[in-house]
Amino acid sequence: MAFFIVFICILILILLLTWGKLNAFLAFLVVSLLAGFLLGMPVNTITASMQKGIGDTIGGLLIIISLGAMLGKLVAESGAAQQIANALMKAFGPRYVQWALLIAGFIIGIPLFYGVGFVLLVPLIFSVVYQYKLPAVYIGLPTLAALSITHGFLPPHPSPVALVTTFKASMGLTLLYGLIVAIPALLIAGPFFARYLKKIPAAPAAMFAAEDKNAQALPGAANSFLTALLPVLLLIVTTVLTYAVKQASPETQRFIAFAGDAPVVMLCCVIIATFTLGICQQRSIKSVMTIYADAVKDVAMILLIIAGAGALKQVLADSGVSKDIALVMQSWHIPLLVLGWLMAAVIRACIGSATIAGITAAGMIGPMLLTSQTDPNLMVLSIGAGSLMFSHVNDAGFWMFKEYFNLNLKNTFLSWSVMETIVGIAGLLGVLVLNIFISQ
Repeated sequence: MAFFIVFICILILILLLTWGKLNAFLAFLVVSLLAGFLLGMPVNTITASMQKGIGDTIGGLLIIISLGAMLGKLVAESGAAQQIANALMKAFGPRYVQWALLIAGFIIGIPLFYGVGFVLLVPLIFSVVYQYKLPAVYIGLPTLAALSITHGFLPPHPSPVALVTTFKASMGLTLLYGLIVAIPALLIAGPFFARYLKKIPAAPAAMFAAEDKNAQALPGAANSFLTALLPVLLLIVTTVLTYAVKQASPETQRFIAFAGDAPVVMLCCVIIATFTLGICQQRSIKSVMTIYADAVKDVAMILLIIAGAGALKQVLADSGVSKDIALVMQSWHIPLLVLGWLMAAVIRACIGSATIAGITAAGMIGPMLLTSQTDPNLMVLSIGAGSLMFSHVNDAGFWMFKEYFNLNLKNTFLSWSVMETIVGIAGLLGVLVLNIFISQ
């Protein structure tokens, strides 16, 4: 009976989001209350359970996601993202322009949220298409695949950060493993797959052609690269140091652990960026703070959606149904990494949001992870890969790609949806291969 109730609640959630067009945060709250009633929880404990779920979920994410948004917004507004792309284009030349854009998408995608990166890179893609008279989908899809992969696999993006917190994984190790898994997935879903898309007709509107900006106003290339990649570099360095100083004094170990804590890393990066991309570029502190305020507005709804998913997760946990589901699923004899991927993939296909799919699957798989030997860092990546599977008509990214590139539905499915599916499958295979080496 409990399984039927959970199925009905998930179905209602999907209908509220798709057919009812309800805001995701409101939908999660409604379904959380309904789940509590149907699962027999005392009525005076349901709201308390929801509040605990919201607090536990958002408490560890608020700093990281907010600071990540601030950094990404400043990278975009300062022209650092444009400088990165320009430097790569100059280094690779017209012959390898697709690779230049792909690397630019990957680098820019690490600090920028997906929607911001998409809107930022599309004009650059079209300017290259116009300049070199190249097929738009062939050139553009690998770049957007890089954005999608960083969104699903790598901190400080909301879903990976939320999963790291849920599974008590290591932010640094998850980032390292994520880079190892992401690169092969990107090569397969990007340049390799795009070779078969050269004949897809696309007519990007001329209004999207990027305007040339004054190069003198842009920050330097070294400054742009280092500031954008600083969170990644610091997390990797502190993670390596954690293992390198195991014989050091407890004080040294505690300091390195503190310095490598994700909120501390992100705060340091934002402070540094305030100077390197703000004050040193003749921007006033007030204007930089305005950029930061706008960035937080951009991610406010993301934070609320994550909070709503946390409320539903806690209701399912407190009702005991999560443990029941965990016990039944354990009898399926499916490796936990594959099961987490499958759950996220199904929810993604039904709902369309990678973030919601990842967090909802994490809530269901969490109890099983506690009793298994599965590496929590790999579980983050497995669910992240599943959450990218088969983007279609219920995903905003699907429509952004279709409308920006002026494609029909058939060709959008053949290009965008297939690319996202390749990313999801390649990501899972990469996680399973990595697990072989880690578990030895």
